[in-house]
Amino acid sequence: MRAINKLSAAKVNAISKPGLHADGLNLYLQVGPTGTKSWLFRYMKDGKAKSMGFGPAHTVPLAMAREKAAEARRRLLEGVDPLEERNAIRMARSAEAAKVMTFRQCADAYIRAHRSGWKNIKHAGQWESTLETYVYPKFGDLPVAAVDVGLVLKAIEPIWAEKTETASRVRGRIESILDWATARGLRFGDNPARWRGHLDNLLPKRSKVAKVKHHPALPYAEMSAFMAGLRGMEGVSPKALEFAILTATRTGETVGASWSEVDLAAGMWTIPGDRMKAGKEHRVPLSKRAVELLSALPREADNDFVFIGDRKGKPLSNMALLMTLRRMGRDDLTTHGFRSTFRDWAAEMTAYPNELVEMALAHTISDKTEAAYRRGDMVEKRRRLMQDWSDFCARPAASADNVTPIRGGV
Repeated sequence: MRAINKLSAAKVNAISKPGLHADGLNLYLQVGPTGTKSWLFRYMKDGKAKSMGFGPAHTVPLAMAREKAAEARRRLLEGVDPLEERNAIRMARSAEAAKVMTFRQCADAYIRAHRSGWKNIKHAGQWESTLETYVYPKFGDLPVAAVDVGLVLKAIEPIWAEKTETASRVRGRIESILDWATARGLRFGDNPARWRGHLDNLLPKRSKVAKVKHHPALPYAEMSAFMAGLRGMEGVSPKALEFAILTATRTGETVGASWSEVDLAAGMWTIPGDRMKAGKEHRVPLSKRAVELLSALPREADNDFVFIGDRKGKPLSNMALLMTLRRMGRDDLTTHGFRSTFRDWAAEMTAYPNELVEMALAHTISDKTEAAYRRGDMVEKRRRLMQDWSDFCARPAASADNVTPIRGGV
């Protein structure tokens, strides 16, 4: 019969020789090269030698190690592998702990997962800022599974009337994060932040509490005088602003333009979908003046951006066009507002159809019949539209108040 209980507490303290020191019945004291001591249970299962640690000797005394060994032997008699059983229990506990992620942790994970897909690098910062300000103080550290309608309302109801646009974005962000958590199995049931058929019954409509704020736009009758002043300015920024006006594009689309997108010979600028608000490629026919403007721009080696900025290899900043307006003493205007100027001019001074103008502005079409009619992009018709707009902008300022309507041929 093999000896058992060969060790004593005194021996455990005294042993210093590295290696395995048997206590009996598969229990060993393991001494490491540096003198660290720990308990090891060694056994055979299905023809394989296995070792199961019971912890350090300074934490697990000899008596406790023997109890653990006895329990492991009982499990072996029952046909259960004690090491695999312990690992399975630990994994189950880890999985359960993962399900208790807080809303803040889920938000961080959501932002990390989507950051690379957001076109605007400032987008993640806006998410983090609004969540930190309006959401985390209310339920950021609560389990995501505990977020309900009452908590969502605590975050957005106080700002719904005064900061309606912000509140609406916060609600949408909460909804997206909760959908992500549901898809990951971290919560179940309906999304308490959804709007349609839910929060729209608990909060007043946005149109009832906030007036729509339009971007300040220059009246089209003043366009000639404005453009004359703009063309008299030096630098890349005024040229970029003029180009944005002539093409009726957004600031980001203009300052992000690259030479690889432009075909000067064909008079065409093709903006890829990942730079467009609607996510779809947009072809912009260039007027003669727009081509002339681009052809005269300075270029920089190893910089593909059309409108180069102050930093090597970089484009103009998004603020450059707005700063040009300020230099002109026109703090009352925004770059985006010139799209409205273009829209008003086209509607009131030309006979171009609405769908053609909407396509020039790269607006998303919601009406199915109109969308079907517009499967093509009517590029040649839009080329005439953009040339007429360019000609109008170039008219002598003195005649701006006495304009003959342009009857665009379609």
